[in-house]
Amino acid sequence: LLALTASILDKAAAHGFVRGVKVNGQWTAGSDPVWYYHPANSKPVTAGWDSLNQDLGFISPSAFQSNDINCHKSATAGKAYVDAKAGDNIEFYWNTWPDSHKGPIINYIAPCNGECTSQSPGNLRWTKISQSGFISGNTWVTDELIKKNFTSSTILPRNLKAGNYVIRHEIIALHGGVNDDGAQAYPQCLNLRVAGSGSASPSGGVAGTSLYKRTDAGIRFNLYTSFSSYPYPGPAVWTGGN
Repeated sequence: LLALTASILDKAAAHGFVRGVKVNGQWTAGSDPVWYYHPANSKPVTAGWDSLNQDLGFISPSAFQSNDINCHKSATAGKAYVDAKAGDNIEFYWNTWPDSHKGPIINYIAPCNGECTSQSPGNLRWTKISQSGFISGNTWVTDELIKKNFTSSTILPRNLKAGNYVIRHEIIALHGGVNDDGAQAYPQCLNLRVAGSGSASPSGGVAGTSLYKRTDAGIRFNLYTSFSSYPYPGPAVWTGGN
């Protein structure tokens, strides 16, 4: 019954995408899935990574070991940048999000070591900078996102070294997580140009294909039972830049 309900909710829901971000009042557009339908010589130039998510679909746990988990399906690098300084607050504006799709919101960065506009997903190495999830009762951070007009935010590490990064903003929907391969990942990537005098660089990082396993406790998670905490999947939050 739970599996059937989750399937019905999924078919009825309108999944979202990050339409843009705001830093210090400055708006920068993300990738709207309609990019696909523009003529090749007039595709929008945005900081967001284009992907084949025209159905507003997701990455399933069975695809977590594919490069699609980095920045969504068959993603290609954005051709512009979001400009920010270390320590700035970044607001992510989703176009919508269904209230049935409860789960965590997780943010990562990956240094480009050059231009992000020519990077490929498989070359990126991710460092987690923030995460939020279960709040209390039946309330998750995704419920807060909806209440805040589909916005979420994170603060860049205040000592982050200047340079070009890709920021990976992700919601993991757990309404089907009671079942194997039932969770849904919605990664959204944007190019980020960071200024400032910080000296902290993320060391190493994790390839997208190593971030999660389908058996992780935070992926195979049952929303429909009693719990008091949530086991976040992926690496620990990096605090070296703070």
